[in-house]
Amino acid sequence: MTTQPKSIPMLDLQAQYEPIKNDVLNAITSVFESKHFILGPQGKLFEASLADYCGSDYGVGVSSGTDALIIALMALDIKPGDEIITSSMTFFATAGSIARTGAVPVFVDIDPDTYNIDPKKIEEKITTKTKAIMPVHLYGQMADMESIMGIAKRHNLHVIEDAAQAIGASVTWSDGSVRKAGTIGDIGCFSFFPGKNLGCCGDGGGVVTNDKSLYETLIHLRNHGAHPKYYHQIIGGNFRLDELQAAVLNVKLPYLEDQHNGRQRNASFYNSKLEGSQFKTPVVTSGNRMIFNQYTLRCKNRDVVLEKLKEKRIAHAVYYPVPLHLQDCFKELGYKEGDLPETEQAAKEVFSIPVFTELSDEDKEWIVEILLN
Repeated sequence: MTTQPKSIPMLDLQAQYEPIKNDVLNAITSVFESKHFILGPQGKLFEASLADYCGSDYGVGVSSGTDALIIALMALDIKPGDEIITSSMTFFATAGSIARTGAVPVFVDIDPDTYNIDPKKIEEKITTKTKAIMPVHLYGQMADMESIMGIAKRHNLHVIEDAAQAIGASVTWSDGSVRKAGTIGDIGCFSFFPGKNLGCCGDGGGVVTNDKSLYETLIHLRNHGAHPKYYHQIIGGNFRLDELQAAVLNVKLPYLEDQHNGRQRNASFYNSKLEGSQFKTPVVTSGNRMIFNQYTLRCKNRDVVLEKLKEKRIAHAVYYPVPLHLQDCFKELGYKEGDLPETEQAAKEVFSIPVFTELSDEDKEWIVEILLN
């Protein structure tokens, strides 16, 4: 029997920080010495590196993953009353950003294997008011973008990828080409919240696009719509990425593939140990590269399992316990329980366990032992 560790966190930022501590401190110091805190060289370097990493033409640093979604909607001229089709099984910011522009989130059920939006159920929700589809690449696996892009083309709709949990995830297209998360739709949106595979030391986000006109609009929107300074043809917001956050991201981006690889190794370990158990392990669809922002299991007696994990001081989380279509703030949309059965059932059964790269073999063995006994 494995010896019980003191406790196991959901994410160990200290272990991630130690090997790059000097580089991070030097980068932060360089920002203070430059006295350039907003829209400076660190931000420009990160934007170029982000675009290069994703394989997109343009990258724009913004203040958070939420603001990435908001600025994307603004850049595509989404107006009050417009309908945006999206998933209900996601972090609140997905639908919250839609509502904050005055648009209406239209929720579609999920594929029960991947927990991503089910393309087969999208077209029945399209109306004359529909202006865009916002697929979410949940837990680090891309939605079925080839099907979604086909639907968008047939109906002349924009596509905004909520890739907050999926930087570096990719899919092999039917023509054999490899497409990275965020680069397939009109605009891709990322979060660099500290808990992400690529996290800064506070809030931060980014957007990518291959459209030069959209890129220029995004650049203006993030700085109150100014172009040039103090001249405003459009209304934007304060969506700028701080230089300090960009400096940290510049240090961490070269290590991102190591983070992905470590999480994938840990996920493979869990998959092999939990095979044949009561737990449904993550389903990675053919051609997809999942980067495991979360490692999510599913079982019928979730509450019992979570109580056992809590007792053994093993961190865990439920992403997400209440689907967005059943949240109180969206009551006026008229959804009721039973409208999205796959989403609602998954919300009662999924839970995530630690999968971070620095997780020790002993900790993984202990987690599995507790789950299986």
